[in-house]
Amino acid sequence: MSAIREGTRQSMAWLHGWAGLLLGHVLFIMCLTGTLSVFKPEISRWMRPEASAQASPAAAMIAATGWLSRNTTGSTGWYLTAPDDRSNVVEASYDSGGQYRTQALDPVSGAPLERDTIGGEFFYRMHFELQVPYPWGRLLASFAAMAMLVALVTGVIAHKRIFKDIFTFRPAKGQRSWLDGHNALGVLALPFHIMITFTGILTLASLNLPWGMVSAYGEDLPTLYTDLVPGAVSRVATGEKVPLAPMAPMLAAAQKHFGGAEIARVYVFNPGDSAAVVTVYPSERGVIGYLPGEISFDGATGKILKAWTENRTGIRTYQTIYGLHMAHFAPSVTRWLYFLGGGMLTMAIGTGMILWIVKRRERTPLSWGNRVLERINAGIIGGVPVAAVAYLIANRLLPLDMAARPDAEIAVSMWTGAACLIIGLVLRPAWAWPLLLSLLALGCASAAAMGPIWSTDPVIMAVNLALLLLAAMVVPTLMRQVQRLRAPAPTPKRRRAAA
Repeated sequence: MSAIREGTRQSMAWLHGWAGLLLGHVLFIMCLTGTLSVFKPEISRWMRPEASAQASPAAAMIAATGWLSRNTTGSTGWYLTAPDDRSNVVEASYDSGGQYRTQALDPVSGAPLERDTIGGEFFYRMHFELQVPYPWGRLLASFAAMAMLVALVTGVIAHKRIFKDIFTFRPAKGQRSWLDGHNALGVLALPFHIMITFTGILTLASLNLPWGMVSAYGEDLPTLYTDLVPGAVSRVATGEKVPLAPMAPMLAAAQKHFGGAEIARVYVFNPGDSAAVVTVYPSERGVIGYLPGEISFDGATGKILKAWTENRTGIRTYQTIYGLHMAHFAPSVTRWLYFLGGGMLTMAIGTGMILWIVKRRERTPLSWGNRVLERINAGIIGGVPVAAVAYLIANRLLPLDMAARPDAEIAVSMWTGAACLIIGLVLRPAWAWPLLLSLLALGCASAAAMGPIWSTDPVIMAVNLALLLLAAMVVPTLMRQVQRLRAPAPTPKRRRAAA
């Protein structure tokens, strides 16, 4: 029986290692950007320092729809997210003149802000799309999440002393130290890691598990959507121009229907047409479940067309799972716990990738494949944080009147990441790691100084402080890397034994 258990552990350890190795770098990018996305509104606010106006959600929606009514042509839809205690702008996606746009609107005037940026939305999109065209980026993220779940489960099974090793760390012991750190990071927040991975897989279920929908509906997507969201109102534009009815009465009726809950989102379909529809969604701050209800109005007359509160058990279960992953419900303490758990998962993946190399280097000279992997580790694990900081710096340095400015910010981040990967591949790891860590510390300090560092906005001050703390945390690791450059290279154990 003991032999069977030992064989099972070895098999699980093998599967754990390879499941993490094959998609480890993708998972590192996903987890890092997902962790940053916990504070997406705060990052967006830091990236729009000029936005200081404040307005209630309803007043901001009225201002935004008023500006859009006057300044868009031929729109098929406006998709607006209201400001709240974390965000002070209206996040708007809309089409005009055949072009689709995503902009932040001033909550008082409704006009676009001078500094055009998608802010923290970049990290959110990178988290589940990896800046790869639909559906391939989401499929890759889905496969990576499945590999993560396999790695988590097999890691638990393969671990002999899972609870004891939580509190064990032996510094300066080479492979043993990396293993202790990897175990502690993976186990201390294990329930969170399993929850966030499992819920992440289910948010992409329509891509990775489409067979149930296909077998029930085939290609009849309109019927699928109607059954899934029976509260939705869909109309075909008539072409008859009719101005949008006043928004204030519709929003007041929506708040009354939602029991006084604040307005979170307003979608306007066929604006300026006699078949216009205004759909209002409540804030999710008080409930875990995503999209608990909606109410739709005739855009031309302001009359209620349909009100819906979701009570179906299966749908509410899915919405709760989705809401757990998105954490829109979370108060500040819970958000910090999400951030801490995500950071630990990111570091567990990074230490696991490094441990793979350390374990093999201490036994025998590295193979050609492992030498390449070691360099990729430096380029990805050291370079992706540098690319994230480069995105923040580009936000401050690019001209405000630059055409396609949000795309330019993203391009700076992507090209910086590519350059860091090249550095990792070209330089020896002993040189690549100190260089990339130096760039990270310098970049964090520079971004904080551009905050500006003397800002009195509490959100900007908090992000500046976080950047400075990260720079300070990188410095000790950087110093150890520099010291290792002067130390002689370690001799593999097998060589020492042979000698």
